[in-house]
Amino acid sequence: MAFIKLYRKKLEENYTFLNNIFISKNIKWGVVSKLLCGNKIYLKEIIALGVTEIHDSRVSNLRKIKALDPNIQTVYIKPPAKRSIASIVKYADVSFNTEIYTIQLLSREAEKQNKIHKIIIMIEMGDLREGVMGEDLIEFYGQVLSLPNIEIRGIGTNLNCLSGVMPTQDKLIQLSLYKQLIEAKFNISIPWVSGGTSVALPLIIKNARPMEVNHFRIGEALFFGKDLFTGETIEGMHNDVFKLYTEIIEITEKPDIPTGELGENVAGNTFSMNDTEDFGGTSLRAILDIGLLDMQPQYLESDDAEISIVDASSDMLVIDISKSKKEYNVGDLISFNIKYMGALYLLNSDYIEKTIE
Repeated sequence: MAFIKLYRKKLEENYTFLNNIFISKNIKWGVVSKLLCGNKIYLKEIIALGVTEIHDSRVSNLRKIKALDPNIQTVYIKPPAKRSIASIVKYADVSFNTEIYTIQLLSREAEKQNKIHKIIIMIEMGDLREGVMGEDLIEFYGQVLSLPNIEIRGIGTNLNCLSGVMPTQDKLIQLSLYKQLIEAKFNISIPWVSGGTSVALPLIIKNARPMEVNHFRIGEALFFGKDLFTGETIEGMHNDVFKLYTEIIEITEKPDIPTGELGENVAGNTFSMNDTEDFGGTSLRAILDIGLLDMQPQYLESDDAEISIVDASSDMLVIDISKSKKEYNVGDLISFNIKYMGALYLLNSDYIEKTIE
């Protein structure tokens, strides 16, 4: 038995904290829901907060959001694939784009569906994921302006998502200069300059962002309250909106060192020993009812600081409870704080029950 629990009150408080900041600074923002993996129970909780704009990287999740509330503005946050164009126009009000060919396909499909499809043109600013190169931006923008049924909602960039490039004040100033350049060249107004994701939040709090950068996409900070510059929890926010609970199915005193001829385990790893290990030692080990099918151990942190994770197989997680001051029994639940990527694995698993408190 293993389940993940969302704490509604903590989610509400994190949302209110963020919303107050953005309102006070005249910033538009949307919630990035991809962590929820389309779970309707949790999507309803997000919508109930009063969210008016939701971002996701899976069109199937946007379809669920539209079914729950058609008034939510949905944003598809990666360049569309050719074979998904019809669905993206149908279920995404806005999409991120970097290819003229793709935008032409969106234009034709939007005409078929009698819709105006909005786009954000993403600009490459050093992280080397998606984005139009800066020297090509003016020509690119001019080509898009002539396409029917396409509205350029804004420009944006992604930082820290691939190479770890951080969104500094200089980076956001550069983005705002692109806005000014485009507006002067084409005599237009750009509504959104989308300056990034949760990683930019510390700059916003410190008033270190240019005023032209007026839109952000926030996911990790909402669910984990994390300052991605320092790794610390932002004061006034919660880092435990989600918790993992999993049941002990065995407790046994066992040797620390395996016996027999050693080969690779199911994960492709080989047990290794070092000179400091006690070859005659034992430890009290507990087996938990969760495994690599559902999670990755490096993203879990036990609420009991004296528990250490030993290793995992496909369906079981082994922990060492020898040093714990608590007395554990078979059937007890062990609780874990979860990092962002850990929650992503868990929420994507059909074997993990999703609950709310």
